Amino acid sequence: MLESLRRIVQEVDNAPDLEQALAIIVRRVKEAVGADVCSVYLNDYDNRRHILQATDGLRQAAVGRVRIELGRGLVGLVSERAEPINLDDASAHPRYLCITDTGEQRFHGFLGAPIIQNRKVLGVLVLRQLEKRHYLDDEVTFVVTLASQLAGAITYARTNGELARLQDEGIPQRFLPGLAASPGIGIGIAAVVYPPADLDAIPDRRAENPQAEEDAFRGALQDVAEDLDRMVARTQTNLNAEDLAIFDAWRLMLESDTLVDGTVARIRAGNWAPGALRATIADHARVFDGMEDAYLRERASDVRDLGRSILMHLQNLTAAPIAYPQKTILVGAEISAMQIVDVPRERLAGMVSTSGSGSSHVAILARGMGVPAAMGVSDLPVGRAEGRDMVVDGYRGRVYVSPGPAVRAEYQRMADDDRAMSNELQSLRHLPAETTDGYQLPLFLNTGLVSEHRPLGIEEAAGVGLYRTELPFIVRDSFPGEAAQMSNYRKVLEMFAPRPVTIRTLDIGGDKPLPYFPMHEANPFLGWRGIRITLDHPEIFLTQVRAMLRASVGLDNLQVLFPMISTVTEVDEALTLLRRAHEELLEEGYQVKMPPVGVMIEVPAAVYQAEALARRVDFLSVGTNDLTQYLLAVDRNNAHVAKLYDDLHPAVLRALSQTLAGARVHGREVSICGEMAGDPLAAVLLLGMGVHSLSMGAHSLPRVKRVIRSISRARAREVLQAALQCEDAASVRRILFETLDGLGLSGLVRPRR
Repeated sequence: MLESLRRIVQEVDNAPDLEQALAIIVRRVKEAVGADVCSVYLNDYDNRRHILQATDGLRQAAVGRVRIELGRGLVGLVSERAEPINLDDASAHPRYLCITDTGEQRFHGFLGAPIIQNRKVLGVLVLRQLEKRHYLDDEVTFVVTLASQLAGAITYARTNGELARLQDEGIPQRFLPGLAASPGIGIGIAAVVYPPADLDAIPDRRAENPQAEEDAFRGALQDVAEDLDRMVARTQTNLNAEDLAIFDAWRLMLESDTLVDGTVARIRAGNWAPGALRATIADHARVFDGMEDAYLRERASDVRDLGRSILMHLQNLTAAPIAYPQKTILVGAEISAMQIVDVPRERLAGMVSTSGSGSSHVAILARGMGVPAAMGVSDLPVGRAEGRDMVVDGYRGRVYVSPGPAVRAEYQRMADDDRAMSNELQSLRHLPAETTDGYQLPLFLNTGLVSEHRPLGIEEAAGVGLYRTELPFIVRDSFPGEAAQMSNYRKVLEMFAPRPVTIRTLDIGGDKPLPYFPMHEANPFLGWRGIRITLDHPEIFLTQVRAMLRASVGLDNLQVLFPMISTVTEVDEALTLLRRAHEELLEEGYQVKMPPVGVMIEVPAAVYQAEALARRVDFLSVGTNDLTQYLLAVDRNNAHVAKLYDDLHPAVLRALSQTLAGARVHGREVSICGEMAGDPLAAVLLLGMGVHSLSMGAHSLPRVKRVIRSISRARAREVLQAALQCEDAASVRRILFETLDGLGLSGLVRPRR
């Protein structure tokens, strides 16, 4: 059976279209199991019916003509239950439906297996026997496995319209699901891009002249650095400070000891430059691949992109020129920042990647440029997408290939609405985020690097609500010293002065290991991370906070934030160390001041101790991403459970309310710095709760500001009370969408369906 399964799967994978894939399945399964009939019924949910789509053993004239009402017969029962049904005598079952057109009235034995993809039953694979027969367990397993293979073939067929052709109903108006990465509607023609240099194909090879290999490698590094300069020059008018900092992150990686010294060491050990580069990039990317944190894990793709760029120059390759359509939807298994920048901005209408997430630099760039994007669209057959009409729904992460007139017209209407809304948002520049009854809610930025450039738009933020310090640590092969850290922090403090900048102390752990500080834990989310590590290593903590305090001299806009707090003892110990650093610097002659200090509310324990924590610090900052994951026991990066992640879950809303109540006892302010802060829907609730500020990506700021300027605080409190009565996130979302719709702001968001 296993060998038969392997051969059938291989044949199905090589089939050019669904029709031939179905023909292979019914013929080969019938032979392998020794059945008299094998058939495939596909579900047509739009017209509520099961359609006989292929058969070996029944009348061929019935294919495409036999259509059973959805839910009727044994086929309907298998589809309904979403599990196999194995019967000795089908005709004796109360749900048996005799269809004379197929000639199947003579058959008795029945085995039906559901064809399932992403929880949805796409159809049923049916085996029939003339005599009474109960199929053996290994036969059932075999058929179920084949049915799962068929699910992929059906998905591909729907992508390119083959299923519609088989069903003779025109192109199906179905979408390919992915992850919403950048909001908006993109309509255009697909242009497929692919890596021009393949690191994985590079072998090890002995270097005949190690010095020449090293010189070639260093020359390639310089060439890539010049490429980055050109990319910045081309994009700085379209990107804000936060997004331009991506190129600074690339430069940090390009100049990192891990990359440069690691490759040079391998060259000097005898490997040629391409082989040494491949091994170094693989080691460096592996560190990021193992991280749970979505933002940092996506840096692995940046490392590989950088490696391919260096390899291109080593091999003296140039990417083949692409004729970009007037409205280009950039499509690829992986899309690099350089490939994005290569498309003239006025022609770039959307992006689709079969890999990646909303935390990838591609997604961040897309949001910064205002380009709709969907990531992780794994069902898209990239090799067959070139030149296809395509619609990208960046609100829901949906992609339509060859959309029909009705779908295209609806999305064109939505795109027109978006354009009008975008023009309206531009009119809000330099206006405060103030409610209709005069309450101001400051909007801050989240960032991890700040570019040396100062483009327009930076003045829109009230400051930096969360500055992540991890990346400069990760791209090195040792801990950065106090002077290097001070230089980084000074840059961001100067750029935003006199506005406040909240810098978070190092938040590494089992899920975010440093290459030179390895940690191996079975459950990193519940392990040694955040403040736990830095308190266990006070030399790391003291060096970092000394650098922060020195960087703020003469500016005095620093705020310090402690991550992953779960006990008051951790806060007491961290404050003791901070005061010690402050006293040391005063003794050394630095005119440093003690900054405001806050703690992050990320774990349920901190929610229940909010009052005790607020007594000790100056402010609280809620990291809703981790808090939601801990409260719901959901890893949002795990495809099996990601749908359960929802920061509008009633439990999350109640946790936020409790945190605010605890802080209120001591008159402390509470900021929200997770993705929830940048959600226009959530803005209404957070305003109603009495949150004091929101911190988000720059792309979210104008949309959230628009909501705040359209509603009164009193009305937001009424909406909050209604939402707190809900028992599920879907009900909360309905209330919020209806609220925005009533304000004429439904174009800012799209409801989940």
